[in-house]
Amino acid sequence: MDAPTTMSGENGIPNGGWFMPRASSSVPPDGTRETPGAPATAPSAPSAPGAPSAAETPSAAPRVPGQRPARPSEQGSPDARVVRRTMAEIGSVADKVTSYFYALLFVRHPELRPLFPPAMDTQRDRLLKALLTAAEHIDNTPVLVEYLQNLGRGHRKYGTRPEHYPAVGECLIGALSKYASQWNAETEAAWVRTYTTISQVMIDAAAADELRAPAWWHAEVVAHEARTSDIAVITVRPDQPYAFRAGQYASMETPWWPRVWRHYSFAAAPRPDGLLVFHVKAVPAGWVSNALVHRARPGDVVRLGPPAGSMTVDHTTDSGLLCVGGGTGIAPIKALVEDVAEHGRRRTVEVFYGARTDHDLYDIDTMLRLQQHHPWLSVRAFIDQQAHVTLPDAVREFGPWNGFDAYLSGPPGMIRSGVDVLRHVGIAPARIRHDSVEELVVIGA
Repeated sequence: MDAPTTMSGENGIPNGGWFMPRASSSVPPDGTRETPGAPATAPSAPSAPGAPSAAETPSAAPRVPGQRPARPSEQGSPDARVVRRTMAEIGSVADKVTSYFYALLFVRHPELRPLFPPAMDTQRDRLLKALLTAAEHIDNTPVLVEYLQNLGRGHRKYGTRPEHYPAVGECLIGALSKYASQWNAETEAAWVRTYTTISQVMIDAAAADELRAPAWWHAEVVAHEARTSDIAVITVRPDQPYAFRAGQYASMETPWWPRVWRHYSFAAAPRPDGLLVFHVKAVPAGWVSNALVHRARPGDVVRLGPPAGSMTVDHTTDSGLLCVGGGTGIAPIKALVEDVAEHGRRRTVEVFYGARTDHDLYDIDTMLRLQQHHPWLSVRAFIDQQAHVTLPDAVREFGPWNGFDAYLSGPPGMIRSGVDVLRHVGIAPARIRHDSVEELVVIGA
């Protein structure tokens, strides 16, 4: 299994998931949605993108002073409480639930097996992560819908279709009912309603995305530069226009490991020539990363999924940027610096570049050249084995950071500690940008 790394490495952002498209996205004239194999009643999970949940409406009853606060499983809509209760019940046997789910799916619907990667160990982890994420945000409509829409769009590259959803729903219910001790008709109805809504959001997102972009892009490797024994800078040329923003990332599949996708940050802002640059670090047992670093050569063709991620710069303000990159996490930070430069607005940008050894400061020369060309840019490098303070501590020491927007990219541990430090020094959470720590946890081989 791959070791934790950065967004520009094999960090395993959920890219397989458990939601395989289920139903037609057609809408009857009366505006209701009909889903084969599922009730037409509207679930009490998010009923429509952007609609407030029961927990978010002003009519929610206030807690009586002295009353015991409700546990998470007791909060939210009735269906949300049921879903969270089920997830709490299966917590100790989650691995058995996911294994049983895939066993059911492949026995009952063997035609779906080719849609999944050869090794299913990481796929089982994705199922549990997706379930936990959905349960956590089931009454937070904006967050849940955004998460599901990203999954729906991302699943297009696997060849998933709306008609696959009934099979997945059937087997998911079968696995949950086998291991949840309090399963009954009410529980099953709540899960069917919830699954119906979840799958419909994904179907609609995939259908909308199909109208504007391909499911994947073929991209030829045009340059492969080994920076260290385990880090390569790879430049590719997509076969058709590929629009993205600095700070985002893309999933990538190599010809050597079909259906195995990993996510990498763009290491440069969009270029006039359309070329895309990635920094890849080969990690132990990393199928895709080792193939890209040690096997890929100019002329090879990889596949790219659509761009994703929200760690982008707001160019409507003049706020300073505090950028913290660890290891290959410097890749999206470099792209952000280029993005600021291209917009021509003089904004203070402070970059903290951390690494475990000087060997890992593979891109320091590039960052220092950028600093020479842009007087508004400051670059500070820190090596863990030589510094007397950690990277987050150094950020605290060079403050204050009032009025800055913060950007973090690196290993999950660095992200967690960095967020804590930045909040402690007074940066509002809304101004701290990074891809979620859950997405940074490695799940792939």
